[in-house]
Amino acid sequence: MNISVVIPLFNEEESLPELCAWIDRVMQANHFTYEVILIDDGSTDNSWEVIQSLRGGNAHLKGIKFQRNYGKSAALSEGFKAAAGDVIITMDADLQDSPDEIPDLYKMIVVDGYDMVSGWKKKRFDNTLTKNIPSKLFNAATRKMTKIPLHDFNCGLKSYKKKVVKSIEVYGEMHRQIPVLAKWAGFRKIGEKVVVHQPRKYGVSKFGWERFVNGFLDLASVMFVGRFGKRPMHFFGFWGSLISFFGFCIWIYLGVAKIAFSRYNMTDRPIFYIGLISIVVGVQLFLAGFLGELITRNAADRNFYLIEKKEGL
Repeated sequence: MNISVVIPLFNEEESLPELCAWIDRVMQANHFTYEVILIDDGSTDNSWEVIQSLRGGNAHLKGIKFQRNYGKSAALSEGFKAAAGDVIITMDADLQDSPDEIPDLYKMIVVDGYDMVSGWKKKRFDNTLTKNIPSKLFNAATRKMTKIPLHDFNCGLKSYKKKVVKSIEVYGEMHRQIPVLAKWAGFRKIGEKVVVHQPRKYGVSKFGWERFVNGFLDLASVMFVGRFGKRPMHFFGFWGSLISFFGFCIWIYLGVAKIAFSRYNMTDRPIFYIGLISIVVGVQLFLAGFLGELITRNAADRNFYLIEKKEGL
């Protein structure tokens, strides 16, 4: 199979027939073998009934239904598990992502050799104040921290080699950080393509301001786990030792001052309590790193590596 199209959706009953028909036209025109995996993320409208109806007239369609709304990351995770195509393409179900981009996204993976390609909605039709400006700030911060030269990390229109989506775990709200997850998994050839952003035709946006706050928190989590997930002592142990050393230096200073100037009581000086707190916090950080090392070394995947086997080797 050439392509698996993974589409998470929530309350998109109006757009689904038009979207599926559009995808089918593109696939037939380019002679692709394909499947479309529609993940209903606990919709409260008739989205699932529409999927069942469409499935009756198109054998390429497959559906997954959640009992409640778990979020886009969970939907993508299940879609990635079910995908069987050589190239996996994700898009939103609201018709703001154009299926006409599929052939070029496929070509950039198969012909140009990219591990993944992210869409860039260079010209947007969203509200400038509530979406465009915060999105630009988020993307600029992510680009600077991760060194991944993408302009639109949150674009739903992306394409991947099959081994990329099978090698990463998307959870929480990590769908915004998939390029970062791919990079940490060893996939370095990440490309970008300017894509058409369609005006919203049906419904309303399902995301609010909180997505930007959550995005920065998820980015911090990904960066930390990527660097120190397998060696927590390198982080907690370093800072714990440094802070404890600072506290001990304060106590040494107070001890020398007590000997030289006996009229001073160590506990009467505020700096004594700064030293005490520093030692306590430092020891706690060190113990956190030690416990983290014990957990990591006993984890089943402590020596997980992505190994690519080539025919004849």
